Amino acid sequence: MTDLTLPEGVAAIASARARKASPAAPEPARDPARDPLRDPVTEPLLNDQAYDRIKHDIISCSLPPGSGISESQLGAQYGFGKAPIRMALQRLAHEGLVRAMPRRGYVVSPVTLQDIQDIFELRLMLEPQAARLAAGKVDASRLKLLDDVCRAGYRPGDIASTHRFLEANASFHVTIAQATGNQRLAHTIEALLDEMTRLLHMGLTSRDRTTEMQHEHGALVKALRRGDGTTAEQICREQIEAAREMVLTAALKSRAVMTMAIPTGDLG
Repeated sequence: MTDLTLPEGVAAIASARARKASPAAPEPARDPARDPLRDPVTEPLLNDQAYDRIKHDIISCSLPPGSGISESQLGAQYGFGKAPIRMALQRLAHEGLVRAMPRRGYVVSPVTLQDIQDIFELRLMLEPQAARLAAGKVDASRLKLLDDVCRAGYRPGDIASTHRFLEANASFHVTIAQATGNQRLAHTIEALLDEMTRLLHMGLTSRDRTTEMQHEHGALVKALRRGDGTTAEQICREQIEAAREMVLTAALKSRAVMTMAIPTGDLG
């Protein structure tokens, strides 16, 4: 059989000629209601960037619980147009991190004492059981890497170092949950820890728990490595209870949490 494959350069020229000879496809009619500068390719990326920036600042409490926000304010603050900001706020409202206020913009969802109790109760139901099931199955080397980040600690009041610390801490616990082999359990715990991060930001600004958490993580890793599910479960429970006490103490001292009011003024 004759080989009809064209040399690479010839094939490129032939392809270019074919394109030139073909009649150009008519351009789609422009919709005057649409933004002529809107790029349908980059728009989803902008939506995600706006969502990530705003969510980060809500979780780190840079946008404090209960504070009023609006599309125009956030657009000016982050440098995005109205469409990405609007899409980001809709996603955040679906996740419960902001609340829409008809004709008044949005409010960052307040943190109530009931929220704190509910989230910690769920953690106590799920995470100790996950630790017990994960004993003997965890990737100890990955836990060690995450624990090293946690050991680096944080500076109370420094949002950036606190956020890095809490991200590593959340990944530490999600890694344990994933080792159970129950992906639904792992996803549930991961979502719960996302909510938890905002509460811990509040608690960690009041005092430095680095030394305590170093001891807790080290003991938990040892129990998981040797397959001691009972001890792993107990250590995990004690960690969560200590964190709950810390967050509740911070909340009770926080005027923002105890006397939260929804803004009533026009947010633009």
